[in-house]
Amino acid sequence: MITLALSKGRIFDETLPLLAAAGIEVLEDPEKSRKLILPTNQPHVRVVLVRATDVPTYVEYGGADIGVTGKDVLLEHGGAGLYQPLDLQIAKCHMAVAAPTGFDYARAIRQGSRITVATKYTHIARQFFAEKGVHVDLIKLYGSMELAPLTGMADAIVDLVSTGKTLKANDLVEVEHIMDISSQLVVNQAALKLKTAPIRRIIDAFTQATPAAAA
Repeated sequence: MITLALSKGRIFDETLPLLAAAGIEVLEDPEKSRKLILPTNQPHVRVVLVRATDVPTYVEYGGADIGVTGKDVLLEHGGAGLYQPLDLQIAKCHMAVAAPTGFDYARAIRQGSRITVATKYTHIARQFFAEKGVHVDLIKLYGSMELAPLTGMADAIVDLVSTGKTLKANDLVEVEHIMDISSQLVVNQAALKLKTAPIRRIIDAFTQATPAAAA
């Protein structure tokens, strides 16, 4: 049995064509089913639905053999002990610093003053600002980052940006680009040794079906 860990939403939806290229079809809609383990048309392949931040943990500890997770999750929560064979080039977005339109961000960091930043990506944010020599106080939040500057709780935020519409709707502007983000394929190293052939077939099919390969 090969177990694939996925999170609901954009990653799940954009992984479906890659699975199809490997001859795998998920038989139930995760948005309609209450099941956390979904069958596929391949009796030896199943999909487990977990929180996006838990995908690396399930794969690392053998709850799943392979998984699809964002680069942001791997950088924030660690990908140690995981084989990372492929950037799938799906669920693309980027991580950025954003601040209220009236806040002079450039002046604040140029003067070396201490700023307060709200984010759920504290590890990434701390490293980014440390490399710039900027002193920051980090406030960890798990959602609605845009609200922190609006309530005066933070000067800026670090978050994922896709279209930028949410920032604009809340009178925030992107002030620094941190990194591009896409989803990665991760594999349990022990599973790769024990189930080499079926896992390799999936990796090879995904490789051929990625947007980069198609281009």
